[in-house]
Amino acid sequence: MISIIIPALNEGKVLPRTLDSIFAQSYKDIEVIYINDGSTDNTDEAIKPYLDRVAYIRHEKNLDKQVSRNEGLAIARGEYVFVCDADIVMRPDCLEKMFKALEDHPECSFAYSGFKWEWKTFKSFAFDIERLKKMNYINTASLVRRTDHPGFDPEIHKFQDWDVWLTVALRGRNGYYIPEILFSIGENLERAVRPGISKWLPRIAYKIPWKLFGIRQKAVEKYEEGRRAIKAKHHLL
Repeated sequence: MISIIIPALNEGKVLPRTLDSIFAQSYKDIEVIYINDGSTDNTDEAIKPYLDRVAYIRHEKNLDKQVSRNEGLAIARGEYVFVCDADIVMRPDCLEKMFKALEDHPECSFAYSGFKWEWKTFKSFAFDIERLKKMNYINTASLVRRTDHPGFDPEIHKFQDWDVWLTVALRGRNGYYIPEILFSIGENLERAVRPGISKWLPRIAYKIPWKLFGIRQKAVEKYEEGRRAIKAKHHLL
């Protein structure tokens, strides 16, 4: 079984599209755990048609995405777990491809792929721990053997996925890359970026010395702060 864990805050608008793509998967041995982390929108109404197929957990107030993710991991019954955002749309063979990759490669703890985020396509790289120490190239939405998933560190507030993959890799485990675009996130959605999702900036934006020009670029500052926290935790300085 694959346990799909979805923490969500005010995602009622996109909930049907996400769940429809999950239940259209060619791989059918799944359970879905949807965690409403204190939403104030129409999530309770939007999920009603799916309640016979979804384990629905509702928080009265917003806690934290890391807390919700760990809550889902704690109750997951599957041998594999897939933690994803609440506006993901999977290709129908997404889970099947990832499952087969792990079946064919027992030496690997997780399988990952390329994806689209809104209009931008993010391809990845074959697993390489030295590259991973320098940059994150693996999305949270990857299939992981349940016994190998370390959980999410509530003290890490940015690059939580990078933290997970580094933790797994530094324990001597590998990942397997599927060189295909198997899902999209937030594509064609006319809405503000939700809390917890970084605004994408071109790579050059992180190389410009903004401070020298007296300019504060908050996204870049948070990016650098997050990198420092990850490097300090995993002794990569």
